[in-house]
Amino acid sequence: MATINKLQTPLTASVVHSLKAGDEVLVSGLIYTARDMAHKRLCQLIDTGGNLPFELEGAIIYYVGPTPARPGRVIGAAGPTTSLRMDPFSPALIANGLKAMLGKGYRGEKVREALKKYGAVHLSAIGGAGALLSKHIVAAQIIAYEDLGAEAIRKLQVVDFPAIVAYDSYGNSVYKK
Repeated sequence: MATINKLQTPLTASVVHSLKAGDEVLVSGLIYTARDMAHKRLCQLIDTGGNLPFELEGAIIYYVGPTPARPGRVIGAAGPTTSLRMDPFSPALIANGLKAMLGKGYRGEKVREALKKYGAVHLSAIGGAGALLSKHIVAAQIIAYEDLGAEAIRKLQVVDFPAIVAYDSYGNSVYKK
């Protein structure tokens, strides 16, 4: 049986470098949500020297636009969105300390190069399992860009959030196997 790596945020360089493509992980701690428009705004802040709404160093960004929470729940369905849409922005975030991204699907060459250069990973979660994945989110709070609705940046507290290392910091990928 394969070993499941338990990850605690924020991620350190040594933890990131210990991960290999295909490893199963369970993430616990704080992660942040962001999609296309939030990524664009974060990169604009980096370009202008503005203050980011959260610390990028060691962070994980989850590519999700959750549905509204039902009564008694902290969040609605929270399944991953297609990662490729964030590719124009991801290298700048990785260069500024982002250690992992969590989404689904392939990443472009510039992102894969940034993962190797700066020591980061891309994690994949199972698409279509948003209701199941939301059970691993124990707290959610909008921290920036509320005007973006479902795509606002949220701070999530997760416990044993399941994912797979899709791209590691050495240039390996589960998509090449």
